Amino acid sequence: MAVVSCYFSGVVRYACALALAVILAGCASSGGAGGEPPGDDFASSLPGVPGDDEALMSPVDNPVTQLSRLRNPPPLVIRRALLKQHKRWSGTPYRLGGTTQRGIDCSALVQNVYQDTFAVSLPRTTRGLVNKGHAIKRRHLRAGDLVFFRPPGSRHVGIYVGDGYFLHASVSQGVTISALDNTYWQRYYWQSRRTLERPQMARLSRVL
Repeated sequence: MAVVSCYFSGVVRYACALALAVILAGCASSGGAGGEPPGDDFASSLPGVPGDDEALMSPVDNPVTQLSRLRNPPPLVIRRALLKQHKRWSGTPYRLGGTTQRGIDCSALVQNVYQDTFAVSLPRTTRGLVNKGHAIKRRHLRAGDLVFFRPPGSRHVGIYVGDGYFLHASVSQGVTISALDNTYWQRYYWQSRRTLERPQMARLSRVL
């Protein structure tokens, strides 16, 4: 009887841990993922995307490092830094609750990119992210802003990189760059928020 009781307790603990992981994950559930557009990666055609020849660039020329030296970096510098992050994370599969290059979900990607690029800490979940900063109109988007979507039964978040594109961890494609005017993302677009203000940029002391 004691063995059965211990086994049952172990099952309960495992179930609780699994439920907690799902709660902490802030991205789309499988209920809203099936309709995501396939092959929606436009990064290689974007102006300003770092090429292979830039992979070995010196720290002085690295667009991410440039942010630490500029009090109010222009949108192009922010954009190039975000595209550099795309190169770093590209190929990482989507994994609900994941936080590493072995697998990551949308809110964890946003949290990681913001910390590494801007030295700014953001909440781990989409629920937390949607309460940060202030809402802005879509036509006022600039590089670094967050864009949110509400597919059926889920929430999704990405980082705007400019020219109508955003970086995100897609359920079907993994870490990728997609177009906001894609039919799917237009249909489920929810809101945009600015969490990166100029005073924050002026206080940057380090960039990883």
